[in-house]
Amino acid sequence: MIVEIRAENAFIFNEKVVFSLEADMRTKKFVSNVCSFGNFNIVKVAGIYGPNNVGKTNLIKCIRAIIEVLLNKGFKINRNLFSKSNIVSLGISFIFENRFFSYDFKYDVKKEECVYEMFAEVTKDSSGNKIKDRWLERDVANAKPLYAKDEKMRNILGMVARNNILIHLVNTEHFEYIKEMKRVLTSFAEKVDVVDMNNIPIQKTIDVLKSKNSICDKMVNFIKNADLYMDDFYFADAKQLKIVPFHDNSKPQENVLDDLPEELVEKMRLTSVYKGKPFPALLFDSTGTKKIASLASYIIDALEKGRILIVDELDSSIHFKLARAVVAMFNNELNDKAQLIFTVHDVTLMDCQKLFRKEQIWFVHKDSTGVYLYSLAEFSAKDGIRNTSDLVAKYKKGVLGALPEPELINSLLEIHSKEVPNE
Repeated sequence: MIVEIRAENAFIFNEKVVFSLEADMRTKKFVSNVCSFGNFNIVKVAGIYGPNNVGKTNLIKCIRAIIEVLLNKGFKINRNLFSKSNIVSLGISFIFENRFFSYDFKYDVKKEECVYEMFAEVTKDSSGNKIKDRWLERDVANAKPLYAKDEKMRNILGMVARNNILIHLVNTEHFEYIKEMKRVLTSFAEKVDVVDMNNIPIQKTIDVLKSKNSICDKMVNFIKNADLYMDDFYFADAKQLKIVPFHDNSKPQENVLDDLPEELVEKMRLTSVYKGKPFPALLFDSTGTKKIASLASYIIDALEKGRILIVDELDSSIHFKLARAVVAMFNNELNDKAQLIFTVHDVTLMDCQKLFRKEQIWFVHKDSTGVYLYSLAEFSAKDGIRNTSDLVAKYKKGVLGALPEPELINSLLEIHSKEVPNE
């Protein structure tokens, strides 16, 4: 599970921001929303609110960039456009195999060099203070002494190239701790899925349907249980493939014709059954139904295997009750290993009475001086925010910030202030 994300001079974030998923166990409400790993307590779900174009998606981009760096997937990191510095700082803390690890790196986007990285295992003492056992630290930019827990690595660390992080630059087989560091970082990163609901691929769902493994039936049941009035959903054999004629000249809303022929044929073999009749899902199903079918494989895979699912715009084309039901699945006490992080606009999910702990709701706010990331937990009873508060009403009044103030009436006044010439 992700414990914390750190970013500075990355994408829209100029000043350092910290996105923490640690639970404050002084609050006993909704304890089922928390997973405990020894002395560490992590929330299973976090939702991020904010107006358009303030930085919600940029936080997702930071997470994606970290995962791509760890997996050596040709990462692309952008510095803040209004900063004079070329150094981007990103960091992640996470639980893996019931142990707490922390990794930070700095990247010079101009020179395309990794100028700093630090990896440590974190424990807590009897007083709850965090203790870092440093495995690696190299700081090329400031010429500080280089450190590796492996003494042999320490002797050569200064001679290692800078165009990537260490685990992808050396043969780790010769270094005990660096080898384990690589295993931990890459194995953890492989457990993270990042998807955008406005461009979510259907291929994972197709692959699950084709495999017909144990997850397949669970995924299909999820799609049917989503109250889509659907009897069944399957990947048709080539002989079963039929194009049902549409008398209203209906066409799929997506640009499927731009796909490669093989991909298009596979998509056309996705079949939805309504009232006993099969139809090509691509042509018949609504945009929202297609998105649910695409998301279903990620949700079931996460809950089944203890993966981390990060979704940008969870509520895109999805009914609010369905989005709420998805969140409830991850918050449920039956889930003890999967995590869901999402951006959202749907204020009906902003509920601390029946759904969330305060530290599970986050906001991104932007003004003329900067971008701010903060949690609902930072508001106290003195601010008028309690577990029993009507958060939607508070949010609409601007008490929580992260609220747009459109002035479209000015556009209307401008339109009607001009005289319309006589014809």
